[in-house]
Amino acid sequence: MQRPRGMSVIIGLCGLSMLLSAGSAWGDSSPFVGKWRLNKAQSKLPPGEMMPGDMVADFSRVDSAHVRWSVTVTDARGRPMVQSFDTPANGEFYPVSGDTTAAFNLTESALQATFKGPAGETDAMTCVVSTDHRKMTCNGVLTGGNGKSATYVDVYDRS
Repeated sequence: MQRPRGMSVIIGLCGLSMLLSAGSAWGDSSPFVGKWRLNKAQSKLPPGEMMPGDMVADFSRVDSAHVRWSVTVTDARGRPMVQSFDTPANGEFYPVSGDTTAAFNLTESALQATFKGPAGETDAMTCVVSTDHRKMTCNGVLTGGNGKSATYVDVYDRS
């Protein structure tokens, strides 16, 4: 399954990869809108995951109707890979890449994302922004098609 982090943990952060023109309920004041860089020192990957060389999430829109962002993951050799997402934020699953689907939901304080892969694997995360709007923390659970789960924490700094 591909997810927005080194492409195995690349799903949201992801979540979160992120937002430019927030509208509807939150207007331009959405705390998620802007560029976020992965804080590798404060993040905790699932067992066996490799930390990317760099990861930047650029949210252009996050509101109660829509989520739009891109994630640029740079591998250890300095090669960037960009993945973009543009889906309704209504909690329903939509195709996001290849055979991966995702559902997004925005509450008053959190962005929730769930990604599903072709073999039944999932990545469910909830992201919140600190009160000073300088950090975003995404807590997630990766579940393999075999039902085994691993948790992770992605911490981002506003850049």
